[in-house]
Amino acid sequence: MPKSTITAAPKANTRGRVLFASMIGTTVEFFDFYAYATASVLVFPTLFFPNASNVNAILSSFAIFGVAFIARPLGSVLFGHYGDKLGRKGTLVGSLMLMGISTFLIGFLPAAAGSFVVLAPLMLVLLRFAQGLALGGEWSGAALLATENAPANKRAIYGTFPQLGAPIGFIVANLLFVVLQTTLTEDQFMDWGWRLPFLLSAVLVVVGLYVRLKLVESNSFQKVLDQKKVAKSPFKDTMKYHWRPVLAGTFIMLATYVLFYLMTSFTLTYGTAPATVEAARAAAEAKGKVFDAAAEAAFAPGLGLARPEFLTMLIIGVVFFGIFTVVSGPLAEKFGRRKFLIGVTLGILVFGAAWTLMFGPGKGAAMAGLIIGFTLMGLTFGPMAAILPELFPANVRYTGSAIAYNMSSVIGAAPASFVAIALWQFGKGDTVWVGVYLAIAAVLTLIALFLTAETKDTDYENNVA
Repeated sequence: MPKSTITAAPKANTRGRVLFASMIGTTVEFFDFYAYATASVLVFPTLFFPNASNVNAILSSFAIFGVAFIARPLGSVLFGHYGDKLGRKGTLVGSLMLMGISTFLIGFLPAAAGSFVVLAPLMLVLLRFAQGLALGGEWSGAALLATENAPANKRAIYGTFPQLGAPIGFIVANLLFVVLQTTLTEDQFMDWGWRLPFLLSAVLVVVGLYVRLKLVESNSFQKVLDQKKVAKSPFKDTMKYHWRPVLAGTFIMLATYVLFYLMTSFTLTYGTAPATVEAARAAAEAKGKVFDAAAEAAFAPGLGLARPEFLTMLIIGVVFFGIFTVVSGPLAEKFGRRKFLIGVTLGILVFGAAWTLMFGPGKGAAMAGLIIGFTLMGLTFGPMAAILPELFPANVRYTGSAIAYNMSSVIGAAPASFVAIALWQFGKGDTVWVGVYLAIAAVLTLIALFLTAETKDTDYENNVA
């Protein structure tokens, strides 16, 4: 009896598995990241910098927050190397585990007191660095997981699913903080309550690992293997032959990063800052700190809202972020990534020019500003998982898109909160210069988009250098 010549069809990832695996991973990553971002405003200034003035403690906390952005380009090179040489699946599992472990350990850190006065902030820096290293490899892998498994003319739509991890992770992390702050006393929250979001992240990590371990490699990367075109040094090849798309991608993402960190970290600081000198003095005295003449001279009024109240406002705004992330996919397919993003970035430019109309008058205007800002955030963030990978051939796609995405984080996200607070202080409470800062970032992104060709019709699967 002759042997059968029928061979089994190669395994493929199902649509549901691809979309869920790309979204759950980034949800975990961003949950962890935002848990830190929120704690850096609400907890860490007091916990790790108890002897600093209020403003200096916040700035020190944000400085450590920025450590992750220094680590992210290193993570993009590290995980990009293995993602382009060994495959997307194993790299995605590794980045998720690193983020999960480092975040879990933050929940066990002691306060900066006694013998831990130096060691505690140092351990926070190291774990924050590990978080950044992981996120530097996570996003690009999740974007490739979605887009390399997408049907024709659906890459931008599939690409919105890993992007949804950002608003979902933000909402879950901050809902936890709202619940904890409203159900625990101040002492309970500062003592152990803030730790729970970091410890509970382990549950999400287990779910993410379970789903990702069931994935198979995409056809795009399999063709790289079949054609024996795996890059010997993905980083070297990317920077030697594809430095122009790296530069373009870095600035295409710039306005998105600046907008997001102004809308989250900065507005949380500004929204919950005392509205009057008297309130600032009372808050300082309640913490056992002296509100002297120098502190009064440096005082910049905020909105004076309670932390749980403003966190709730942020969560409402982020709901619009999620909705318009989904909306952006079909629009980027219809109009093209470049044309669509030019229109959205013009909207960000106008939003920056009108910043003080919303973040200045009071609670109602601020809520409107949060909704408008997060709507623009969803529209600009959604297509990024399509346009950045489309700039690169398959054999350096992981490395190239990761470097562009994370270099943008260094110049856009890392300084955003720090610069915005400094500009707010410089304006003695007037936030007009914060809006100017956002508008400048939008102009730089517009220049990059005008100098970049449309990527919608790229032969994505067969594009191998």
